Amino acid sequence: MARLGLGEGWRCLFANDNSPKKVRSYLANFGEDDTLSSDDVRDLRPDMIPGCADLVWASFPCQDLSLAGNGDGLNGRRSGTFWPFWRLMEELAIDGRAPTVVVLENVVGALSSHAGKDFEAIISAVASGGYWYGALVIDAVQFVPQSRPRLFVVASRVEPPSHLAGGANLDPEETRGGTLVRRAFDRLPEQHRQRWVWWKLPVPSHRRSRVADILEETPSGVDWHSPEYTGRLLEMMSPVNLRKVQSAKRDGGVKIGCVYRRTRHEDGQRVQRAEVRFDGVSGCLRTPVGGSSRQTILFVEGENIRSRLLSPREAARLMGVPETYILPESYNEAYHLMGDGLVVPVVSWLESKLVAPLLASAHVRAESVGAHG
Repeated sequence: MARLGLGEGWRCLFANDNSPKKVRSYLANFGEDDTLSSDDVRDLRPDMIPGCADLVWASFPCQDLSLAGNGDGLNGRRSGTFWPFWRLMEELAIDGRAPTVVVLENVVGALSSHAGKDFEAIISAVASGGYWYGALVIDAVQFVPQSRPRLFVVASRVEPPSHLAGGANLDPEETRGGTLVRRAFDRLPEQHRQRWVWWKLPVPSHRRSRVADILEETPSGVDWHSPEYTGRLLEMMSPVNLRKVQSAKRDGGVKIGCVYRRTRHEDGQRVQRAEVRFDGVSGCLRTPVGGSSRQTILFVEGENIRSRLLSPREAARLMGVPETYILPESYNEAYHLMGDGLVVPVVSWLESKLVAPLLASAHVRAESVGAHG
């Protein structure tokens, strides 16, 4: 999805993922070529990577950094793959092939994992590479009807020009994500603040689409739930969520809600609840593993209430994936792929507003040095 978001103006030199399911989808959509490696990142070597890339994009596993995860942080088996990745960046630098720009993407929990120590470790590693760097929290809800905040650390080997630096980090005092970045920055030791950049970016255009716009009239890959199942779903709702359903009934017409099952602590006990929202926005897609539920769509039309799972193609639309994208035939495989992916228009926006301008500035500077050196 990073490749989709970067667009046709980019040429992929090397791609890596050792998930067989993701490898199959990558090959189905980009064809059989020699750019994709399915090796474990721990086994990658500089001589396996051709050329000198302008950009390296790394979305390393989030499970150990997620607020819902196991708390292992960067010491965990999965999120800890950041370290062999960064070792590879260091080896490329020794080889004279350090990328000009590096983008690291992960869940927002990476900012606060282990009281900020994991984020500090990431920044320390990036700083040791001689980069200028800054962090952004971008919520996909600004582009697609899905609430999906994600952390992006953008690092540049060339000092950023003034028109890209010195910004307010998407109004850090006015957004939850910006506030979290500010807190993480405040926890950094002084030596790691010296090359910190508050990226100066425009506020994304207001999203116009709603969940109803991406739904299929005759969805493929999913069936309608039985009335009994829908009834049990309603029984799992707290009074607050039931009032939302009652309000949707009274409003008339067809009201569409998005439902997730969550485990809550009530009166000292763990209780599974169904929580619904009718604001035209989907909850964050997840991978259907480790107890995470799949998202359910609730259709309310007066007293008639129906429910079904979100279809794979609908999930793909929530990720901004084009209709031509070939999805896996297995429901779970397709849903997992989307729940673990990048929102394509977020990547496109970050590329056009920050990555491409950074590279343009770096190339101009390199040409200037060459002309006068």
